[in-house]
Amino acid sequence: MNIISLSLKVALLAFGLVACSFSNSVPKKQKTTMENANEALLGDSLEVATLGGGCFWCLEAVYQRMDGVKKVVSGYTGGQVENPTYKAVCTGTTGHAEVVQITFDTKKVSYAEILEVFWRIHDPTTLNRQGADVGTQYRSAIFYHSDKQKEIAEKSIEAMIQAQVWNGKITTEVAKLGVFYGAEDYHQDYYNQNSGQGYCVAVVAPKVEKFKKIFKEKLKEEYKK
Repeated sequence: MNIISLSLKVALLAFGLVACSFSNSVPKKQKTTMENANEALLGDSLEVATLGGGCFWCLEAVYQRMDGVKKVVSGYTGGQVENPTYKAVCTGTTGHAEVVQITFDTKKVSYAEILEVFWRIHDPTTLNRQGADVGTQYRSAIFYHSDKQKEIAEKSIEAMIQAQVWNGKITTEVAKLGVFYGAEDYHQDYYNQNSGQGYCVAVVAPKVEKFKKIFKEKLKEEYKK
């Protein structure tokens, strides 16, 4: 990633892994707003969640393994620049967060359950940071698609505070979804396609394993082996 500790950066460079050195192609103009977010849904039982919790490779890999999740798309939202590229977002100057949009079947999993996983696979108490990934683009954020989602998100935060799952203060931003831009093609399905890559081994894989350990009952059948 673009801003990382020197020791980790050296290790990643050894694998040829600094993500911002990848192609700077413009993202697909895949825009989603709160008003039109449901237009692409395949059925009445499907809903979309948009979440930011550090590098989108991590969230994508976890939610791809969650039962009831139909689709996960990595992208950007929350900023003021149109058609942002990954390289631009990496500078932290566009205002965007790295996020995933999760399409899920409400007959199998609820929005509250989506958030339950969200709280356990990233640290919501580290402002604008997840591990060695530092910058506003890595902020913890819930971008709600409806007033109902906002209500559930706020109640979920309160429940986390009451349960004292985290020692620090929760810094998660809760904001109305603006425009969502799908990230460049090489970011999509990243962990599944690059599981041996250094960053994936060091950062993504441990989160996937944590999810599989804590939420065994929420795993898709193909990932229970």
